[in-house]
Amino acid sequence: MENFVLDTSVFTNPDIYTTFGERDQLGAIENFVHLAIHSGARFYMPTSAYEEMLRMLDLGPYAPEFEMVVRIRSPRKFNIMIPSEVLYELIEEIRHRINRGLRIAEEHTKEAGKVTEEDVGKLVSRLREKYREALRQGIIDSREDVDVLLLAYELDAVLVTGDEGLRKWADKVGIKIIDPRNFRGILESLIKHKTAAE
Repeated sequence: MENFVLDTSVFTNPDIYTTFGERDQLGAIENFVHLAIHSGARFYMPTSAYEEMLRMLDLGPYAPEFEMVVRIRSPRKFNIMIPSEVLYELIEEIRHRINRGLRIAEEHTKEAGKVTEEDVGKLVSRLREKYREALRQGIIDSREDVDVLLLAYELDAVLVTGDEGLRKWADKVGIKIIDPRNFRGILESLIKHKTAAE
């Protein structure tokens, strides 16, 4: 039986949830639940990720069915052993990103002396965008991300996420990942194989 750990991006990223054949999130969740029930697989989502998803999306009448199909549980943080090399890589990555962020801030500070007052807003917007990209893109940057990563590691599960940072760090620690845009097709294949075996 295949285990999948789901990130919130599966249901909040339009590039992913529309693969379930719906333009809206609730329709996509309804289709996911139907496929998940018949797939024979197990689905998990950490409590913190589920709470994050509920802040972005009201499941309404689909909440009970979703919780019936997706096991909501946190990783056993005190029992999980991860290689220390992963921690060293994470610290090195953070140090590198902080230095990039500082360089971006320095460049924009120098540029600030040359702009008119009307252009200050544009300059600040560009600074925020570049700074966010330098510090957050491609890295695990939240408690929810860490919980998703640890739960997939603990369960030796397939990670389903559109988050670039989660995918990168999952690969570093040897977690199986799939392209989330193929998730629906994978569920349909599982149903087909299950039906053929019965």
